[in-house]
Amino acid sequence: MSLEHLFQPVKIGKYESKNRVKYAACSVSNFNNRDGTVSERELARMEVVSKTGCGIITNQGAYPDRDGYGKGYYRQLALYDDRFIPGLSRVADLIHSQGAIAIQQILHAGRYGGIETGVALQPSDVPQRLRHYRPVREMTREEIEKVEKDHAQAARRAIEAGFDGVEITAFQGYILANFLSPFTNKRTDEYGGDIENRCRFMVETIEAIRDEIGRDKLISVRLNGTELLDELGGSTEEECIEYMKIAEKAGVDIISLVVGWHESSKGALGRDLPTTQWLYLAENAKKHLNVPIAFGPRFGDPRLANKAIADGIIDLWEICRPALADPEILHKAKEGRFEDIKPCLGGLMCLSTMFHNLPYICTVNPRLGHELEPEYRITPAVRKKRVMVVGGGPAGLECAMIAAQRGHEVVLYEKNSYLGGQLIPASKEVGGGGVMLDLVKYYERQLKKLGVEIRLGVEVTKKEVAKEFPDVLVIATGAVIDPSLYNLDGIKVYTATELLNTDLSEIPGKRFLVVSGERASLVAAEYLASNGRTVYLIEEGKRVATDVIPTFRWRHKLWLKEFSVNVMTETRLRGVNDGKVVLENADGRLEIEVDAVVIGGPRRSVNSLWFEGEFLADEKYVIGDAVMPRNIAYAIHEGFKIGARI
Repeated sequence: MSLEHLFQPVKIGKYESKNRVKYAACSVSNFNNRDGTVSERELARMEVVSKTGCGIITNQGAYPDRDGYGKGYYRQLALYDDRFIPGLSRVADLIHSQGAIAIQQILHAGRYGGIETGVALQPSDVPQRLRHYRPVREMTREEIEKVEKDHAQAARRAIEAGFDGVEITAFQGYILANFLSPFTNKRTDEYGGDIENRCRFMVETIEAIRDEIGRDKLISVRLNGTELLDELGGSTEEECIEYMKIAEKAGVDIISLVVGWHESSKGALGRDLPTTQWLYLAENAKKHLNVPIAFGPRFGDPRLANKAIADGIIDLWEICRPALADPEILHKAKEGRFEDIKPCLGGLMCLSTMFHNLPYICTVNPRLGHELEPEYRITPAVRKKRVMVVGGGPAGLECAMIAAQRGHEVVLYEKNSYLGGQLIPASKEVGGGGVMLDLVKYYERQLKKLGVEIRLGVEVTKKEVAKEFPDVLVIATGAVIDPSLYNLDGIKVYTATELLNTDLSEIPGKRFLVVSGERASLVAAEYLASNGRTVYLIEEGKRVATDVIPTFRWRHKLWLKEFSVNVMTETRLRGVNDGKVVLENADGRLEIEVDAVVIGGPRRSVNSLWFEGEFLADEKYVIGDAVMPRNIAYAIHEGFKIGARI
């Protein structure tokens, strides 16, 4: 497929971008030093970013104030002093070395800042809604003026470091967004009230930056197309367009359109949303603006981006998480190798770790953040080995692929008639679970290209290992749900895996009890309830979804509510009495009439092959859920590390 529009050069100010792809600042990596200086780890990451092929590359946000009120993350870059210029010069040089335009983002976290001061600044004293953020304090007039000057001086330093422009962050609940939104701006002076006054801080900041860096350098501003704060009195979509028009009038060169705040009650970036979910926002904005629009929220397909540019809906495709998942996405797209692009799962593990002040990671790209470390490099094997991988789930698939890429002879065994393991039932997740099948297809294509021998329908025992006589045995046999833990004679019982792997038309009954609040149970309960079944879900603990990462936990809780799943925590399953399930909680015993029980947990690791194959291979490893039941990120990362080590 031709992507001529995507790879068409475009003039922005005095600069010409070699294509219409802008690499987004894409979160704070938390790879840098605590004092705000650039680390070698970050430089290694930016070397990879510089080689993505993007025409414009935005470096992650640096906080501009010496006081640290703008600092939102422990390892966030800083730009409040000239001493930071040399480190950022190395970043600019990396970007320029690949022929890209270099832009440095300035990120004053505002309401979400003050991580080391213990206090966050914002225009008005509107209390925090998220517990992990700091108490807020209303800014004085003097502080407003100081923050504007801090932005201007940070911009000056970025240009001196060699960047071609800067980007300011008027989105996601950061300082400029705090002034724009009536949710957090209750001021009665000239910085509050109507749209013009709420935009005053943004306009003055743009003007102060322009005075410092001149007319030739680029200014980009990230603005919300929608805040998703309707219930809190946030900005309307119409007001968001007005903010863009005012920013354009103030003289910005690019508007980067983004979606949502950290406090939004609706998701903006997860796989539960269609990839074109927010494109209408760009289309609406384009009708009112002449300045180039960069757009990318949930918009991860280069073919769709090419079409949106061709249709005049956007000017630049702003790429973020798809390029974390596969840094080669643009090169593969240009060569028409779409089947070789490793898909972003949209689970937002990157944000979950970042919000906990840890270095961000990617579920499907274990190398992210480890580019500097030799043990994470895929190098040719010193000695070719016969590698036997047992288990075709994500851990086994990743391990087999990496080992084969290094030149080993790999054979993969799977007891089922298909590959994918837990990715198959996980694909029934009501919100975008189908992307799990895309990942399975990706692995299948790569293994075929690499010549990996795949043997399906074989449950490996000591006998098969002895017959194979491998140099390396990798046990990736996963985990199972054991319904025998419960006394359920007299009623139909499924495991969550069995239920999700069965066509719903073959599942009789209207009323179901799902046992356990683990992720597999949630997916099964939501799947049944979204298809019109009455579902009860019980959990012995106080909360459900404890094994789900934070950036998706709240989605499951909303789905449970949306599909009217009857959730009972601190409740135990005691057995079956005359065809009814018997439950017990603090209110006593109760009986519920259901047609079937679905057991979703606990899961038990399957790793007996470790003991059975004790003396049958020179090297032996256990990975993924066979070690301990966990999420897909651990499975893929362990598969990668062992595949790269063998």
